[in-house]
Amino acid sequence: MTSKIGDWVDERSGWRKVYETIFLRKIPKINWLYTLGSATLFTMSLQIVTGILLTLYYVPEPTQAYASVDYITNDLTFGWLIRGLHHWGSSAMVLLVILHMVRVIAYGAYKYPREATWFSGVALLLLTFSFGFTGYLLPWDQRAYWATVVGTRIGEVTPFVGGSLKNLMLGGEEISGLTLTRFYGAHVWILPGILLLLVGVHMYLVVRNGITAVPKRNE
Repeated sequence: MTSKIGDWVDERSGWRKVYETIFLRKIPKINWLYTLGSATLFTMSLQIVTGILLTLYYVPEPTQAYASVDYITNDLTFGWLIRGLHHWGSSAMVLLVILHMVRVIAYGAYKYPREATWFSGVALLLLTFSFGFTGYLLPWDQRAYWATVVGTRIGEVTPFVGGSLKNLMLGGEEISGLTLTRFYGAHVWILPGILLLLVGVHMYLVVRNGITAVPKRNE
């Protein structure tokens, strides 16, 4: 019965070919450094799940943002765990993405025919930094405030577009409630949408072009 259902679905979707292409493809002999990409993907999934849970209680409003974070951390059942996983998961994701790219550079995996895979990976690295930057303001405490001041002033010195970039991020000349709203919107809506698109492109390219073998030492 199960086989007939699988055949019926396969005739209309071709899922078996997709499954074989992704999971049964031949790969060269590799080592543990090749798991950095999978570890990053797992951490990203954890960030998405914990982030969704946090949005159920977080209030992106200046007079309530800090109180809502305090409630999540100290009063909500397992709230401390969810916020802790999200907080430390962001640092872990940055570290894993960097290590993954170092491995790619060291093994020459950015060369033909994988240049597009490399470019999408660089975009994902920058996107990961953007997640960290926009999320840092959300607790709305002194550390978050002044870290954002420093970050936006760094953006302000960007040649030609610095002033406009700062105003776009802050929604004005100084950090305000509008800044918090913009950072929250970017963190939970704009950046995740771009992330899912880029991850899909990156994974497609990895499957299509394959992965490089471990470089051999010249004798």
